[in-house]
Amino acid sequence: MAEIEREAMEYDVVIVGAGPAGLSAAIRLKQLDPDLSVVVLEKGSEVGAHILSGAVLDTSGLDALMPDWRDKGAPITVPVREDNFYMLGEAGQIRIPNWPMPPLMNNHGNYIVSMGNVCRWMAEQAEALGVEIFPGMSCSELVYGDKGEVKGVIAGVFGLEPDGSYGPDTEPGMELHGKYVFLSEGVRGSLAKEVIAKYDLSKGKQPQKFGLGMKEIWQIDPAKHREGTVTHTMGWPLGGNAGGGSFIYHLDNNQVYVGFVVHLNYKNPHLYPYMEFQRFKHHPMVADLLKGGKRVAYGARAISEGGYQSMPKMVAPGVALLGCSVGMVNVPRIKGNHNAMLSGKAAAEAAHVAIKAGRASDELTAYEKTVREGPIGQDLKKVRNVKPIWSNYGLVASLVGGGFDMWTNTLGFSLFGTMRHDKTDAAATEPASKHKPIEYPKPDGTLSFDRLTNVSFSMTNHEESQPPHLRLKDASVPIGVNLPKYAEPAQRYCPAGVYEVVTEEGKDPRFVINFQNCVHCKTCDIKDPSQNINWVTPQGGDGPNYPNM
Repeated sequence: MAEIEREAMEYDVVIVGAGPAGLSAAIRLKQLDPDLSVVVLEKGSEVGAHILSGAVLDTSGLDALMPDWRDKGAPITVPVREDNFYMLGEAGQIRIPNWPMPPLMNNHGNYIVSMGNVCRWMAEQAEALGVEIFPGMSCSELVYGDKGEVKGVIAGVFGLEPDGSYGPDTEPGMELHGKYVFLSEGVRGSLAKEVIAKYDLSKGKQPQKFGLGMKEIWQIDPAKHREGTVTHTMGWPLGGNAGGGSFIYHLDNNQVYVGFVVHLNYKNPHLYPYMEFQRFKHHPMVADLLKGGKRVAYGARAISEGGYQSMPKMVAPGVALLGCSVGMVNVPRIKGNHNAMLSGKAAAEAAHVAIKAGRASDELTAYEKTVREGPIGQDLKKVRNVKPIWSNYGLVASLVGGGFDMWTNTLGFSLFGTMRHDKTDAAATEPASKHKPIEYPKPDGTLSFDRLTNVSFSMTNHEESQPPHLRLKDASVPIGVNLPKYAEPAQRYCPAGVYEVVTEEGKDPRFVINFQNCVHCKTCDIKDPSQNINWVTPQGGDGPNYPNM
């Protein structure tokens, strides 16, 4: 790549990703010093196009960043009015009362929002302060300095040949250099993954854990709509096959968010997370709500679930990891956007002090200290044992033991200390021979849908002549290893139908990658038992185009 000539642009801070963390950092930098030059690079076709979250928003992060957000017209207008928890069986449900739950689980004062729309609004606030925001600009490579520090990124490469080489019509992009580079790519970002590996930032930390979150927006019968109602369920249909649960949030305009999360540490490679989601909608309680309605959007993304003990070191020379690039989701609360915003604010404040002092390209240790010792660390430390209890001992133990541990942590101590996560989600996958295949009912086209039909409701598009952004380290592994040993689970764990094993009469099976379907959830990069799939960013603007997620 050394022979490629590119223009270079210099900034004080370069931010990769226009999610809540990156936009918060940009806004805070300009609040602190309007003369700082700040650029935000976003791979989606517009800000918000790749944002998918539940989402019930704890506004503490936004309160700290912009206390006057209400006056500025933030699209945060549906307060939580009712909070329900249910344990599901196949034909019925049991309401779990709210009173035994720790206070931190209370959703009073939170709001049901579209985080895509919140980010679009935040981008407007950032641009009004003078931040430069460039959507449709994938950051495909890091730029390193002479001393091994991160000094920038390469963005805006278009028109690569199908084999990944530069051709006559290739636009080589440009280098954007900064005194500091902030990576706020979301879960399992390709640049953050490179930085974590290069600087060994996970050394001494627990493995990161993940879930797969799938979400549909439904327009329902107005008679059944209860604006401000939040419902969470556990139990059926997953049972003992996997951890996880659902959410149903009634927003405005007779719409509901219907979502389902499957923890990716499941053992049985025959499990089909997407079909578990579709089956869930046939539960009588859910089916009755959705009857007469229509699904208007679909999407999926991975969720970082490791929490406090899995957060890697967040800084290296010239670079800082923000938000889900670190993993700041409070798992029992199913919330991370507030921590993402607080992380952006903290990184901005650390960079501002450093730049004012004449520093550049060093480690922003003050940022990491603020995250671990401040509100983010305090939020995550209280719930640090819920996920490992659930992973190691099951749902009931997590409800009882995790609930008890959260109560004691509100008092400042834990009888369990800090529990370990054991192994990665990929390593948790067991051979198919140890498990029975799972029979799933065929989607009915009314409540439940096949994957490819649903993917069309994510408005996903990739320019087909570009090289696939889902890359196999060894092309022989899917058929030679994963198929005989694990029944090639990529056919099932992908919520967008990207991976197929095609068998034709008289021919050997073939592994097919339909990268055009990819919704950028990163599940394959996480769950592949051979760790053979590497997700990298496609050319800018490609991927889903979420309208209201």
